[in-house]
Amino acid sequence: MKSVINVALPKGRLGEKVYDMFEAAGFDCPSIKENNRKLTFENEEKGLRFFWVKPSDVAIYVERGAADIGIAGKDILLEYCPDVYELLDLGIGKCRMAVAAKSGFRDNREKTLRVATKFTRIAREYYAGKGRDIDIIHLNGSIELAPILGLSDVIVDIVETGKTLLENDLIPMETVVPISARLIANKANFKFKSEKIEAIVNGLAAISKQNQ
Repeated sequence: MKSVINVALPKGRLGEKVYDMFEAAGFDCPSIKENNRKLTFENEEKGLRFFWVKPSDVAIYVERGAADIGIAGKDILLEYCPDVYELLDLGIGKCRMAVAAKSGFRDNREKTLRVATKFTRIAREYYAGKGRDIDIIHLNGSIELAPILGLSDVIVDIVETGKTLLENDLIPMETVVPISARLIANKANFKFKSEKIEAIVNGLAAISKQNQ
């Protein structure tokens, strides 16, 4: 019986781009492009099964072994530190984690800096590296509101174009870390399916180079 590689794809534009890379590398599954409500898509001939999951859940599916491999943003890997192998930077979904504040903000180092973010681990480690005392305010959405309403001094969040910041009179001040999509693998499953997974890694790496 042919072993199947289970692939967790992040829902949305990034996942569609990633699937296109799989397809271009010869690891396709035509049924995934059909207009239906199926949750899993299988190509028995190639021993592949794809499924769509919420982007922040990909690492959980992979870490727990429900998926052999998956695609997660570097932000998720840094924030939640899942026990997985990081196999490849796909070179897509590029953005950055940045510190932003109201234009004209000056950091008074005599005061504790109030930082609003949903990426508390990343923010804490970043400021620890700078020896800066901070008060973390964990928010789940509309992070940009925090400095506008005086809840925080700065925010730590993902910045793509910076347009949302500018529209809210905020400016990016420092880059914390560059972010992009990474191919990850379950550690135990990788041992048993390493040959097939490495073939996928090599195929995707070749497509990634072509796209650069």
